[in-house]
Amino acid sequence: MPARPRGDYGIDAPWVPWLWIGISAASIAVGVAFAVWDGGWWMTALSAYFAACAVLNLLGAALYWYASLRGKFVIWDRRLRGASLRPGEEALDLGCGRGAVSIMIAARFPDVRVTGIDLWRTVDQSGNSREAATDNATLNDVDDRIRFDTGDMTRLPYDDGRFALVTASLSIHNLPTAEGRRTAIEEAVRVLAPDGRLIIFDIQRTREFADELRRLGLTVAGPVRLGWRSWWTGPWMAAAALDATR
Repeated sequence: MPARPRGDYGIDAPWVPWLWIGISAASIAVGVAFAVWDGGWWMTALSAYFAACAVLNLLGAALYWYASLRGKFVIWDRRLRGASLRPGEEALDLGCGRGAVSIMIAARFPDVRVTGIDLWRTVDQSGNSREAATDNATLNDVDDRIRFDTGDMTRLPYDDGRFALVTASLSIHNLPTAEGRRTAIEEAVRVLAPDGRLIIFDIQRTREFADELRRLGLTVAGPVRLGWRSWWTGPWMAAAALDATR
């Protein structure tokens, strides 16, 4: 099974790499201005400094696009290899976006039903919509085993203990308040089956999530940093994974 399923999965927070491109362009303009200004060695030094800033910003944008378009798929492929689901069990993908992780779960476990839930905000992922997720599922021949719901991860419309596997990919950090993030974690645990497994992959606050999961009585591995493939612009914005079980 390829690490990246067929389809179009957009860009996570699509405005971010373009911001870095804009900063790079501004740095180039300032560097050129200093280069043509006959002000001595310190002007030359400033020109070189802004040129270096431009290169670093372009590298950051390139790393971001790689992480969003390829890196996260490689990482999820590896995380899901360690998962075990029995026929008839169910999985839930929180903040599923255009369906990447939901589809990867359904493709890996053909006897499992998968539910993805999202508010479909395009600020979080370009072209984010239920229709886009459904189209991707159809393209991968798993649409008969995936259901996409519209809903809030802090108020999940599912019964307690229903899902053997719950995943959250770059979604919980989008909740702006600590209370909201705590509620999302509590809801994920509420719908998790006895002996179920929760996998979180995120770029911020993973230690906060781990502490909350331990408070709720789960056994937690991580957060584990995942290397350059998960650098959203650089090591200062690196993703980490949590693996929790009841």
